Amino acid sequence: MEETPGGLWSHPQMAAAVTGEDWGAVFRVYRKLTGLSQMKLGERIGLVQPDVSDIERGRRRVTSVEVRQRIVSGLGIPVELEAGLAPLPTGTASVAHLVLPGPGPDEDLLARVTSVVGSSNRVDAASLDWLDRLLAEHRRAEDEIGSRPLVDVMRQQLRTVVDLYTGARGPLADRVVRLASEHAQFLAWMSHDQDLPAAALAWYDRSHEWALEAGDANMAATTLNMKAHMAWSKGRATRCIRLAEASRWSAPGSSLGVQGMATQMAARGHALNGDADAAHRLLDEAQVLISRASERPEDEPVWMYFYDETWFTLQRGMAALHLRDWQSAMGHLTTGLDSLPDEFRRDKTWYRVCLAHAFAGAGESAQAVSVAVASIPDAAAVGRPYAWNELHTTAALLIRRGAKEGRQLVAALREFD
Repeated sequence: MEETPGGLWSHPQMAAAVTGEDWGAVFRVYRKLTGLSQMKLGERIGLVQPDVSDIERGRRRVTSVEVRQRIVSGLGIPVELEAGLAPLPTGTASVAHLVLPGPGPDEDLLARVTSVVGSSNRVDAASLDWLDRLLAEHRRAEDEIGSRPLVDVMRQQLRTVVDLYTGARGPLADRVVRLASEHAQFLAWMSHDQDLPAAALAWYDRSHEWALEAGDANMAATTLNMKAHMAWSKGRATRCIRLAEASRWSAPGSSLGVQGMATQMAARGHALNGDADAAHRLLDEAQVLISRASERPEDEPVWMYFYDETWFTLQRGMAALHLRDWQSAMGHLTTGLDSLPDEFRRDKTWYRVCLAHAFAGAGESAQAVSVAVASIPDAAAVGRPYAWNELHTTAALLIRRGAKEGRQLVAALREFD
């Protein structure tokens, strides 16, 4: 991948194009300064070459929030320029990368949790048991319906938990802080799922701090694992590896399953870097940890309910996908998908579109489009933006290889775009 010139974003033509949201000019100046072809630029932002050409020539306007997000993320537009982007038309959602939105933590939330204020309200264990069960149900619901319908519900639920702190005493106070940490982690995950990185990082940091205060090694390690996952999702392999390694050494009291997650996240980072030996070594190490964890599931935290042999098989498939070991990727992803329950609708959608990518990489273009097209309705409903972007990446790969099926996939995507 070509390096981005250091002065690219300070170039006056580029700055003017970005702040004016003239995406055709952004593409033209970016390609002029980097030497990228339209096809290569399209790969960075999840658009096929004809769409890049149409935008450059002014034949197509960028009106989709998700396409804007792909451009901002794929080109790496700096925060200082992002902040200057013009607001979207009335009635259109904000560009997610450019603001710290409502799902981010309120400034007074930490003080409300960590400062005891006199109150006559008392908290009992039964109330906290109920909130534990409610959070577990919301996690399961999010697997099937996605994060968007649940964000406001979970923000209010966290406020309820925070308000309980003033009436908690002794071990119950620690338990309230631990519960607040779990809610913040879930909100962080949902923010990431909607491609709101600023909010997600803010919530993960808050969750990590509360977990440390409550003495919860499992949640402290999990927040680092999930920040590693965020880095991986943005193609930042080294950051992914470092955060995963930090999880492994900074929380030695975490469960075997949480340790296994950290190990496989480090493996995925090495796979993203193209280091097959390190990736396979760590995957084997993670496999041992997961097998041992499965012998005592009662020792695992409740939020690790999804982490089992099926899920790990899918992670092997993802690592193989990064390493361009297409046959191995197809095998692991197919095996994992066959065993993944239907209630994991969002995850099932993601791994299906990754399987389509693997088929395309292996030259099985007909299979790739068959799987991809079948995934489009779910990707549009619960898989935006990540599964949706992966479908565009698959279409671009097919077109680059001269497969006629690539155009078919583009046409099918445009019906939902």
